[in-house]
Amino acid sequence: MNVVSTVDPRDGRRRATDLTETDESRLEVIVGQASRATRWLAGLGRLGRADLLDAIAASLQARRVDLVAAAEAETGLAHARLDQELTRAAVQFRMFGDVLRDGAYVEAAIDHAVDTPLGPGPDVRRMLVPLGPVAVFGASNFPFAFSVAGGDTAAALAAGCPAILKAHPSHPLTSHASAAAISSAIGDLDGPEGVIALVYGEQAGRSLVRHPAIRAAALTGSVNAARAIQAAIDERPDPIPLYAELSSVNPIVVLPDAAADRGDQIAEGLFASFTASGGQLCTKPGLAFIPSGRGGDRLVDTLREKVASAGGTVLLNERIRDAYERRAAEFERAGAHLSARPQIDPGEGFTAAPRLLEVDLPGLSAEIADECFGPLMVVVRYHDAGELDAALDAVPSSLTGSVHRGPGDDADVVRLLVDVLSARAGRIVFDGYPTGVRVSWAQHHGGPWPSTNAVHTSVGATSIRRFLRPLAWQDAPAWVLPEELRDEYTAIPRRVDGRLMPAVE
Repeated sequence: MNVVSTVDPRDGRRRATDLTETDESRLEVIVGQASRATRWLAGLGRLGRADLLDAIAASLQARRVDLVAAAEAETGLAHARLDQELTRAAVQFRMFGDVLRDGAYVEAAIDHAVDTPLGPGPDVRRMLVPLGPVAVFGASNFPFAFSVAGGDTAAALAAGCPAILKAHPSHPLTSHASAAAISSAIGDLDGPEGVIALVYGEQAGRSLVRHPAIRAAALTGSVNAARAIQAAIDERPDPIPLYAELSSVNPIVVLPDAAADRGDQIAEGLFASFTASGGQLCTKPGLAFIPSGRGGDRLVDTLREKVASAGGTVLLNERIRDAYERRAAEFERAGAHLSARPQIDPGEGFTAAPRLLEVDLPGLSAEIADECFGPLMVVVRYHDAGELDAALDAVPSSLTGSVHRGPGDDADVVRLLVDVLSARAGRIVFDGYPTGVRVSWAQHHGGPWPSTNAVHTSVGATSIRRFLRPLAWQDAPAWVLPEELRDEYTAIPRRVDGRLMPAVE
């Protein structure tokens, strides 16, 4: 079996681990265990699974020091960033505990038997139930919050679905340690093997989604990775959904009065947003539309100064570093000129320099209006806000779109921009920056292709919906029904005979 290796991006050195790639026989055992674990998760019920999620959050936090150290050595991300991300991972598990206790997510509906204009109507009761074992592919840029201990895992377990995770090759030891923390919490509740499991290696990932017991897959990664996984899924006799969060440019529009009123402040915010975590965030702003004129000039000058004085940043792996350098060169060949770049000593490892590129609006092309993963942003200078709707319509759809307004900016222009962005993004940000995705009930982290391939969110309470399916019971005896569909059960909101009935404690 092939040994799994790890690389510290700070020095570029590859080191062998005690882990090995998962072969077909081991994969069969893992999937079999996951299938059997489905019953245990169902037996816990909503409230039992809520307690499990709380226990997982506590277990992750109890291992904070070791987990953060492992991730720092495998990603090169800053200690403070990783420490905060681990907190976010724990928050996600606890939030889904709240979702389970609330219970509205099951969408319980009861239509009692009644005479209708079409004749006697049967008793029909419906709610959402777990899909079964799911495959999760972790992201390179979030070793906790979008990886083994991430929101996909939390949502799957909350739904009652065992999660088999394909460990990302950029952080195999962090993945292993995260899975151990989660398994410890499961073991403390006498849970079986298979509630969560890891597989290693690209071939294992493809084999996993081909397995007939797997009922859905989730990915945070590149378009090419999604296509490879989808190709493996297409080999199945029965299709399963792939929920993928992919590529995003996240345009930001700064209107003239905003630039004149607070240009320096916006420049600082833009710089922090596109360079945070080495620009390796799916919500990083890749395009900033800045007005011509004195206010815009001052904003761009400030931005140039901040970029020119910045240091180098360590990127996650060699592939990302090489792709970043290649894409930056492609943007320049397409007509964007280099506006600012610090002089850095590349040294060892996968260090890269932040870049600020500029282009006038007429020169914005499809090649430039594309994602570059890493600390690069393109400033697009425009003369008339009326030109922006057509320009934005040519930008690929994104997870987010942002508008910065000033007190004198035309409200009709703002409305037009919001209309354009709403058709091409999943979240509209006003007077702020898209990086930093709040974990909450109202959050939506998705958007039209190529930002995602589905209407569902991968962050927030409703991301649980990806791992559930509707099931209806017709004229069923009460003892067969889930408790949420029995007449006497009132602990969750339900729609009864067409009326929404609030929960009654």
